[in-house]
Amino acid sequence: MRFLLFGGRSSGGFTAWSAAKTDLDTRLNGKVANFVVHDIRRSAASGMADLGVEPHIIEAILNHYSGHRSGIAGTYNRAKYQTQIRTAMMLWDSHLRSLIEGSERKVVALPAD
Repeated sequence: MRFLLFGGRSSGGFTAWSAAKTDLDTRLNGKVANFVVHDIRRSAASGMADLGVEPHIIEAILNHYSGHRSGIAGTYNRAKYQTQIRTAMMLWDSHLRSLIEGSERKVVALPAD
């Protein structure tokens, strides 16, 4: 049986978040503390920042644009940051897998200069 953790998928992105969360809560049956979907987003954003992912890349992953994308900078900077997002998500995936499996990360953050 296949479960979609965060709702269905359509051409516009994920859909039916509330129904999926209700279903997930039912399947968890009180085994974890109550949480909302934004708690996962917050944890992922904070965790990626702890791993060294730059704030503007985290914003792009969360589909939020402020700071570097506001005002004049936002007028001229139309980058999608696809390579950086892919790298950040691979780092986050490796980190989560290491926590779940009790192994070492296979992707490591490079030290900042």
